[in-house]
Amino acid sequence: MIDQLFGSKTRVKLLHLFYSNPNRSFYVREITRKIDEQINSVRRELSNMLSIGIISSDTQNNKLYYEVNQKYEYYDPLSQIFGSEQVINKTASSDDLSSETRLKQLGNIDLAFLTGQFTRDESSGVDMLIVGDINQTQLEKYVNELEEKEGKDIRFAVMTPKDFSYRQQVNDRFILLALAAKKQILVDKQGHLSEPTVDDSSNQNIEGK
Repeated sequence: MIDQLFGSKTRVKLLHLFYSNPNRSFYVREITRKIDEQINSVRRELSNMLSIGIISSDTQNNKLYYEVNQKYEYYDPLSQIFGSEQVINKTASSDDLSSETRLKQLGNIDLAFLTGQFTRDESSGVDMLIVGDINQTQLEKYVNELEEKEGKDIRFAVMTPKDFSYRQQVNDRFILLALAAKKQILVDKQGHLSEPTVDDSSNQNIEGK
């Protein structure tokens, strides 16, 4: 139904990939691997989406990266369609749809997000931050699976809600940088990221160190 409405299975898969991963960039061969489609078809659809303004692109380390354009005038309605569980279940591979779901099942997670290598923002020096009371054995298994899926080592930090709250109160440098970095939010039960996380004075302190 959705494939017919949007005219192409590849296009639908691309829309799902980009809208379910805001703030995350992908290069062409990474995209073809994730959506399991031919590279020529992917290049053609990326070109179309780029010309319309649905996605944006830039080059880093001689690689051309694409990500969803959150300033696109129809970003919100498309996000409601292609970021939903209904579309995920119909278009994503079992690996893609289960990753975040498994993360939520590791324990009582208050906050989890991807940054660093995932969003091409190395300011925090970490790729994933998790706050909550979780099962360490299951977490290690999850990270190993994610590393295998992404084909790279993942730097991650885990802390309890109490530790996270304290480090926020004392303006811990690591927390300030992590929260200010470009990120893809996986879980945010308490709305930690719904408000500005770093004020002007904090930015000045960070830059001055």
